[in-house]
Amino acid sequence: EDDMRRLLRLQYRGRSVQLHESDTVSHATQAMQAYFSGDLTALDDIKVATGGTDFQREVWAVLRTIPAGRTISYLELAMRIGRPAAVRAVGLANGANPISVVVPCHRVIGSNATLTGYGGGLSRKRWLLEHENALPPDLSQAATARLPGF
Repeated sequence: EDDMRRLLRLQYRGRSVQLHESDTVSHATQAMQAYFSGDLTALDDIKVATGGTDFQREVWAVLRTIPAGRTISYLELAMRIGRPAAVRAVGLANGANPISVVVPCHRVIGSNATLTGYGGGLSRKRWLLEHENALPPDLSQAATARLPGF
């Protein structure tokens, strides 16, 4: 809980975030359970409120438009925000995503179809893409990038 509160303070600087216990299961929890049970569109209507810069929020908004079962490259993501030369900045914004899975940064892969950096680790990224049937069929364990790259 201490780590969560620290991360909330970092993400929502200058804003007061109140946490409270509840006996009811939230819509977000229900959606996460449905997603992990196989309903890959269950997260699509979860409302999110992120901190971050305008640029980061723009990248994160585009991430939410990538449908389950699909992947795009960092270059494609940069092109979708109208900044094809900002591939590295897009990669950094992708990596700073505070709401992984709901804001599906795992759906962004290298231009050469390799798995690249993921805050939760490449094994989790691989699992999420397999769960969504989005892992390119010819992507072998050996083809997985070991270090973050764009």
